[in-house]
Amino acid sequence: MARQVSAWPQWQTPDVATQRKLNLLARQLFSYAFVGIASNLAGYLAYLLITGLWLPPKLAMSILYAVGATVGYFGNKKLTFSHSADVMGSALRYVIAHLIGYGINLTLLIIFVDQLGYPHQWVQAIAIFCVAGYLFVAFKFFVFPSRQSAPRGKSNQ
Repeated sequence: MARQVSAWPQWQTPDVATQRKLNLLARQLFSYAFVGIASNLAGYLAYLLITGLWLPPKLAMSILYAVGATVGYFGNKKLTFSHSADVMGSALRYVIAHLIGYGINLTLLIIFVDQLGYPHQWVQAIAIFCVAGYLFVAFKFFVFPSRQSAPRGKSNQ
């Protein structure tokens, strides 16, 4: 029997299950990025418009955060994580994750704009990426968990 030669050392070659998990993660990251870029670009442009016209930055962020979170629930639930069960539970967990994300966003504005004097436009642009990273992890493992990582034995299938 001939030995199969691989470009990767055996300890680095992922098994089939690991490769499937990596492929799923890559697909979820791509889809999350697509949904996020579309909704955050629209939200950020609306933020710049309404803060330029009449609303204070923190009030504008608060309103737009709620609107963006609502739209994002449906996009991420269906497109990114293919979650089909436990609508009430996932919606409650989604609200909890976003309340924490909102707290992160508001804290960044208070510290960097109010206390340190940085322009709110730049702080909000950076905050979008900070909160997005937190939310991906929260969505994947807490809000829309797969069967393997579902809380308390629950499943999304």
